[in-house]
Amino acid sequence: MKGTILRLVPFVALLIVAAVCLSCWDAYQSHTKVLAHEHERTAPSPDNLVVHVDLVNVLFTVTDRKGKLVTDLALQNLKVYEDNKPQTITNFARETELPLTIAVLIDTSSSIRDRFRFEQEAAIDFVYKTLRPRKDQALLITFDSAVELVQDYTDHAATLAKAIWQVRPGGGTKMFDAIHLACQEKLMSETGRKIMILISDGDDNLSLGTFTGALEMAHKSDVSIYAISTNSSGFFGFTAPKADKVLKRLAEETGGRAFFPFKAEDLSASFQDISAELRSQYSLAYRSSNPARDGTFRSIKIETDRRNLKVKARKGYYAAQG
Repeated sequence: MKGTILRLVPFVALLIVAAVCLSCWDAYQSHTKVLAHEHERTAPSPDNLVVHVDLVNVLFTVTDRKGKLVTDLALQNLKVYEDNKPQTITNFARETELPLTIAVLIDTSSSIRDRFRFEQEAAIDFVYKTLRPRKDQALLITFDSAVELVQDYTDHAATLAKAIWQVRPGGGTKMFDAIHLACQEKLMSETGRKIMILISDGDDNLSLGTFTGALEMAHKSDVSIYAISTNSSGFFGFTAPKADKVLKRLAEETGGRAFFPFKAEDLSASFQDISAELRSQYSLAYRSSNPARDGTFRSIKIETDRRNLKVKARKGYYAAQG
């Protein structure tokens, strides 16, 4: 009898294992059916296409015929168009206290050596008058034969001023590369009002990148460029060279502004104008009527019903992809 029981033990154990395996298989099949049903329930069908429409934000300034800032417009005074098609404005505000993220780019090439001290003094004055501790942040990049981050983001004006005062000119000019790198590496990931102060003669002779590439990156990073020309021709009243036209286009396309002081001492006045403009802006937002996420460039135009006013904003943006 004892021997018979011993012979049955392996058989019983086998039956137990088989029962457990069968139970696990039933559970697996049940779970698989639940997952399949859940997938059918949540997966979008061709008849129910899900469209993601991103909010387009635009900051802009308005001036009268004399260039004086206009700060009393209301929503009903404005219309916005994307690729010449009217859009519905969903948000509107007058912006005077937006946090600022500022990238100061200074041309340190040999071609601006004679005006370099004035550049430094005007830039330092701008930093002290504009940068607000614990609210704004700014960095310093210089460019000649190389592009260098001299001072990373700080809200301390004295720190940035010290960095500006210590740089020295020499070498060629990589302006387009400097704009591209500053936008891509430092400004793109930031939020709020993003500004580039570009102090240069605009005469790029060493960049690996192009004007088009630099402008595209500024658009994708939502950066407004404020360019201050240091051309000798500008300072001495001669006809503006081709390089000044490059600076002007960079500014106008991104919703910034270009300055062409006639003498070095006027650089300070240019910086003061920039500081005042940054505190006298409007913002609006709309959801594009074009739902395509194709990465294409969309033009933006803002109009006002009040006569003889000029609206200054970025010329467009690149749609999201995917």
